[in-house]
Amino acid sequence: MAEINTGGGGGKHDGGKVRSKKVSTRVDMTPMVDLGFLLITFFILATTLSKPSSMTYNAPDKTKTEETEPLKASNVMTIFLGDNNKVYYIFGKAANEDPEVKTVGYGYELRKAIQDNTRKVSADKFVAVIKPTKKSNYKNLVDMLDEMAITKTQRLAVVDELTDSEKVLLKDKVKLEI
Repeated sequence: MAEINTGGGGGKHDGGKVRSKKVSTRVDMTPMVDLGFLLITFFILATTLSKPSSMTYNAPDKTKTEETEPLKASNVMTIFLGDNNKVYYIFGKAANEDPEVKTVGYGYELRKAIQDNTRKVSADKFVAVIKPTKKSNYKNLVDMLDEMAITKTQRLAVVDELTDSEKVLLKDKVKLEI
C-alpha cells in the first residue's frame, strides 16, 4: 500500500524560530506493478490470435479419367507467367493459330484483362489456363491464383508444360527464352 513516512523536525530550535515540519513521502509501487501484470495477462488471454490464411486449391485426381467435352479455343485465355513480374496472354486462339500476345503486369492490368475477356464469353464457359514458364517464380503463381480468386474465375487449370507451338510463340513474339 501507499504509505507516507513522516519524521524529523518540529519544535523550537536555535533562537526561538519555529521551523515547519519536513515531510518525506514514499509511494510503494508494488500494487501498481501487480495490476499491470494482471492487465497484460488478461489482454493476452482475451485476444484472439490471428490464424494463418491460406487458399484452397482443389486439383482433380490424376488416377481417375473422365470424359469431358473439348474446350473451344474461343473460350480459353492462356496465361503465361514470365520473368520480371510480367504476364503474357492470348485469348480466343490456340498458339499455333498465330494469335496476338498481350503483355500486362500483375495487379490492376491483369485483373482488367481477365474481366474483359470473361465478358466476351459467358462466365460459366470462360476458362483460364495458367502456364508458368521457367523464368517465373513461386510468388508469380500465387499472385496469379489470387487474381483468379478476386475475379471469381470458376474454371481454371494450371499446366506446367508448354507445347512446342507455345514455346515458338513466346520465343518469337515476346523474346522470352524458354
